[in-house]
Amino acid sequence: MTSKTIKCFRCVDGKNLMVKNGKTKSGNQRYICKICHKTKVATYIYKAWNQDVNQNIIEFTKEGLGIRSTARILEISTTTLLKRIITIAKGFIKPIISKGKTYEVDEMCTYIRHKRNFSWIVLAFERETKKVVTFSVGKRTNKTLSFVLNTLKLSVAKKIFKDRLKNYRYLIEEKFHSIKRFATNHVERLNLTLRTHLKRLNRRTICFSRSSIILTAVLKIYFWG
Repeated sequence: MTSKTIKCFRCVDGKNLMVKNGKTKSGNQRYICKICHKTKVATYIYKAWNQDVNQNIIEFTKEGLGIRSTARILEISTTTLLKRIITIAKGFIKPIISKGKTYEVDEMCTYIRHKRNFSWIVLAFERETKKVVTFSVGKRTNKTLSFVLNTLKLSVAKKIFKDRLKNYRYLIEEKFHSIKRFATNHVERLNLTLRTHLKRLNRRTICFSRSSIILTAVLKIYFWG
């Protein structure tokens, strides 16, 4: 018996009608598409099927809600939420970097899993657009810094303002980098905003990141979502 209301959303045209295909354990009617053989349930009990969930995750993440708070509000499991955050973050790409711009670079300290496992977030902030063009998460080493600086070098940066960290001296050519008083005010203010908005980056809090993958995904959503 063909359903008049259930259509297959996975097919290219999205107009193929689905037929009844038994019931689920909870008694809900299951349908199947004769073309792609994918199944669908008319009404789901679990809230994660809702198409608005992903957009809500983006909004709640940018507002600084924690994993458990978001899962509680959306009525989904924390495992599903973590998987969705990673999937959503993969959909965001770095903004296109223009040539000849001025940037501010700074590092922010946090920790992952426990307070002795320090991790650093290195940000590159473009002064004109006031946006983060790239970032890196890792130890405070040349490898983590180079990930950000190499991107700025390829963009032929006009000037790169940074702090007095000695590693910058041999990672950036002298003609590009500059150390001036108040030169990194914008990126320093951004660091403060991050600590205010994102629970996992707050100081003196019991909220913290348990995975660098999730931390990176949350930052992608915050900066580019």
